Amino acid sequence: MAKFLIVYLGGNPPQTQEEGQRHFKRYKEWIHGLGSAMVSPANPLKNTHSISQAEGIVVGSQTAMSGFTIIECNSIEDAKKVSQSCPFLETGGTLEVSEMVEMKL
Repeated sequence: MAKFLIVYLGGNPPQTQEEGQRHFKRYKEWIHGLGSAMVSPANPLKNTHSISQAEGIVVGSQTAMSGFTIIECNSIEDAKKVSQSCPFLETGGTLEVSEMVEMKL
C-alpha cells in the first residue's frame, strides 16, 4: 500500500468551546474509523515561519497550512474517498491529498 499525505488548508476556527468539542469528537471518530489505514493522525501546526532565498525568514504561513495526516491506501482514488469524509471540510477548509514517494538515501 502507498502512503498519502492529507494537508489541511484554511478552515474557520470554532466560535464556541462547545462547537470545538463537537468538531473534535467527530474528528476522533473519523480517525478511529479508518483503523489501520491511519498512519499518523492529528498533526496540527503552530508557530510557522516561511524561509526563502528571496525574502529570508517571514513569520507566518505562505499557504495557510494548518496541519496534516498520513494514511495508507491502495490508490489515490481511495485516498480521495477517505479525505472526502474528513470533518475538517465542515470548517470551510480545503484538503490536499498527495501520494508520498519513498526515497532511498
